[in-house]
Amino acid sequence: MKTPKSILPLVEDGIVDEVISQLMSGKEATVYIVRCGDEVRCAKVYKDAAKRSFKKAVQYREGRSVRNSRRGRAMEKGSKFGRQQQEEVWQNAEVDALYRLAAAGVRVPQPYGCFNGVLIMDLVSDDEGNVAPRLNDVSMSEEQALEDHAEIMDSIKLMLIEGIIHGDLSEFNVLVDDYGPVIIDLPQAVDAAGNNNAFAMLDRDVRNMSQYYGQYAPQLLQTKYAKEMWALYEDGELLVDTELTGEFEDDTESADVDSVMMSIKAALEEEEERLARVSEDDSDDEL
Repeated sequence: MKTPKSILPLVEDGIVDEVISQLMSGKEATVYIVRCGDEVRCAKVYKDAAKRSFKKAVQYREGRSVRNSRRGRAMEKGSKFGRQQQEEVWQNAEVDALYRLAAAGVRVPQPYGCFNGVLIMDLVSDDEGNVAPRLNDVSMSEEQALEDHAEIMDSIKLMLIEGIIHGDLSEFNVLVDDYGPVIIDLPQAVDAAGNNNAFAMLDRDVRNMSQYYGQYAPQLLQTKYAKEMWALYEDGELLVDTELTGEFEDDTESADVDSVMMSIKAALEEEEERLARVSEDDSDDEL
């Protein structure tokens, strides 16, 4: 096919040898199948911010640090330069997350670098070279659902240990190859320690996955993996070898309002009595 304008510089620099076909076009990017030497890979071309449909991007950027103070100030002001820098931070977030997660043992596409807004990474395929389908297009048995759900929960756990939350995880952001689920699409990756929305996003990611696999294994609908993981993470006890159970006992002990009000009333009465005694003592002194 004709080489897209955005990939042409990579062809000229010898990073990409040939654009084979367009794989998909989504809200964030258009993905092409390309040949790099003897390897068939993906080229993810990020769409311009004005053309993207991703909502609430500010929530996802919270906690992402920018070392260069000039860049940081420009991003805050929303200048043209600042918007360009925001784009770099947005794109680099996915590249950095992919490198970190691949090294941590999470099943994600192996990245090979981001060049002028084009991310080169592995093409997720089966042993015969066919492009892996999205989870949304896959049906399975109850046994397979339980197995794959457990693997996804383990991946989310490993991500959290790395301080990363996907933030937009669903059956549309998971591919399935011959060896199980592969997590994709991480430009909105959330800083678990620095984002106030971190737990809410973790909870949504886990809930999305449990609801999808729960179609085939209904017992998964009652699990509480997000709360279990988050509690362990906050206590510094979430480890690579931590075995998750999906069970979590909520703190159901609510405050006894009546007792609290009675305590307050008693304290006020005691204070009134003290003040009354002080007043009486002052009167006695005057006499």
